[in-house]
Amino acid sequence: MENVGALALLLAFCISLYAIVASVTGRLKNKPFLILSGARAVIAVWLLVTTAAGVLIYSLMTGDMRMAYVASHTNRAMPTFYKFSAWWGGQEGSLLFWSWILSTYGAVVVLTSKNRHRLIMPWALAILECVQLFFLILNAFVVSPFQVLALDKVVTSVPDGLGLNPLLQYWAMVIHPPMLYLGYVGFAVPFAFAMGSLITKAPGESWIHTTRRWTIVTWLFQGTGIMLGSAWAYHVLGWGGYWMWDPVENASLLPWLASTAFLHSVMMQEKKGMMKVWNMVLIAATFFLCIYGTFLTRSGIISSVHAFAESPIGKYFVTFLSVGIAATVWLILDRLPYLKSESELESVVSRESSFLFNNLILLASCFAVLWGTMFPVLTEKFASEKISLDAVWFNRLMVPIGLFLLFLTGVGPLFAWRRTSMESLRKNFQWPGIGMLVVVAGLYIGGMRYPYSIISLGLCFFVAATIVLEFLRGAAAINEKTKMGLVPAIVELTYRNTRRYGGYLVHMGMVLMFIGWSGHPFNQTAVGEVNKGDTMTVGSYSLKVVNLTEGETDDYVWDTAILDVSKNGQPLGQLEPTRRFYKTAKQGTAEVALRTRLNEDLYINYASREGNKATLQAYVFPLVTWIWVGCVVLICGTLVCLIPSKVARSYPRTEVVGVGKKNAPVEA
Repeated sequence: MENVGALALLLAFCISLYAIVASVTGRLKNKPFLILSGARAVIAVWLLVTTAAGVLIYSLMTGDMRMAYVASHTNRAMPTFYKFSAWWGGQEGSLLFWSWILSTYGAVVVLTSKNRHRLIMPWALAILECVQLFFLILNAFVVSPFQVLALDKVVTSVPDGLGLNPLLQYWAMVIHPPMLYLGYVGFAVPFAFAMGSLITKAPGESWIHTTRRWTIVTWLFQGTGIMLGSAWAYHVLGWGGYWMWDPVENASLLPWLASTAFLHSVMMQEKKGMMKVWNMVLIAATFFLCIYGTFLTRSGIISSVHAFAESPIGKYFVTFLSVGIAATVWLILDRLPYLKSESELESVVSRESSFLFNNLILLASCFAVLWGTMFPVLTEKFASEKISLDAVWFNRLMVPIGLFLLFLTGVGPLFAWRRTSMESLRKNFQWPGIGMLVVVAGLYIGGMRYPYSIISLGLCFFVAATIVLEFLRGAAAINEKTKMGLVPAIVELTYRNTRRYGGYLVHMGMVLMFIGWSGHPFNQTAVGEVNKGDTMTVGSYSLKVVNLTEGETDDYVWDTAILDVSKNGQPLGQLEPTRRFYKTAKQGTAEVALRTRLNEDLYINYASREGNKATLQAYVFPLVTWIWVGCVVLICGTLVCLIPSKVARSYPRTEVVGVGKKNAPVEA
């Protein structure tokens, strides 16, 4: 079977190379047959990579211990769904997973874009296949997942494998990596179309209209992956946090920040013909940050609980990034005359300026995270001393940036295009502004003394109020005409312009997450060694150790502390934090106990045991549940944005682009 998988990857490499040559030659020589052949080659690459992936999955599920990858990442006692998730649990398999998703995206582009974008498509496919070719080189020649175990040059096997990393044996980690990969890989498609439009000097913003939904979906995948990773850290690692500014966490955040900036600024190009160069830079930066994140996870240059072991593939990524970035910069500079802005900024108090400030702040945050992530590597290389920047440094820098972004989230969408009158400012922001001041004063009078939390909660009220008022104004106007009722009118309003009001819901999701983050300064912690029958306290909670039990399964041994929980003397039931120790991997994990409410979480980690004495780490986390509620609202808002609006909207100015060409039609 391993020979079938290896041969499929080798053939995929050859056909991917053919797809590039056929697409480029066909376009340059105007040979429709070659262009069609190149597109069909993309489908063939998908079939071959799918075959290779199928072979690896079959080997993982059946426990073929002759294969090094299977023996390193599974064992016979593992549940079936963890055997499947072992596909992306190791270096070689995850790179094959990357290739498979990219080949799937390429096939989808071919099948959904027949007879469309005839100028751009061959170039877009050629660029996608260049990326595909790079990963197939890694799959087929550098870190193949189809290596077999051998002893004295004879293929052999082991009785059982090492098993998947115990930290990855959690339901969120079955979903989290695929979501991130769907985001990382998906940004290659809008990047390919953007570069294709530059190469062909295509008139109009047709590449934006083509890839808008694609970019939103990819952004959603990336964001959902980040959120699931935060949930995994919160529930599995046992330290009580959901974000530690780990280098690999940062690597997933970077393209999300850049793509968020792109999704905002691209509206400026659609509506006003502005920021064309900026948008090209943003989509290119997003794509290369995705490749950078993949490199960071696999090169071994940083240490992280998320990263793979050191491997020889780092130099390949550095070469790909260097060549790709150089080619992209040259192409953008060469096409600058075709990227001239059609409008100018007329007022600082306008929607255009709010988008510009939004972009600048998002890019500033992106640069700050990138600098903080690479700082240890740079200091080690140039100063011979590895200096890491901790979470305190990141928080000191990112909290003010986040608060300013939160403010722009409230004011930006309600500014008018071109310029905003004082009357409009008063109408939109008077009552939310007064409410914000009342909230801030109330929090201070009530005894809160954390400035950032006070400002954050005040801004959360301000932004939420502006969003709610915007929905109510529009719904009231519809209700006045149709008498359908307020709630149906809100639904009708949203359906008429899903992109706008779905965006408001996304902003509301961010508001709810900021509420959750605002509770961080009020966290309470207690650590203690507690004998069976004794009690420890954390905040207003009392934890009594009722019993300590233990047992084992085929895969691990477990140890559970049974606790009676009460708050201010009122019994709340029992919680059962657990420790596991995996036999094959020789590694322990935590199964934390949680009591989740909207106002606070009680979080208990069973750290260790000595006889009848348990070491417990107990935390009270105020408002943290609002982070997960906000994540759900953000996802729902993004899905609303993807629904076609009831009222079709178009921007006539996008029919005019090109240098010296007026009224040039947009290619359908």
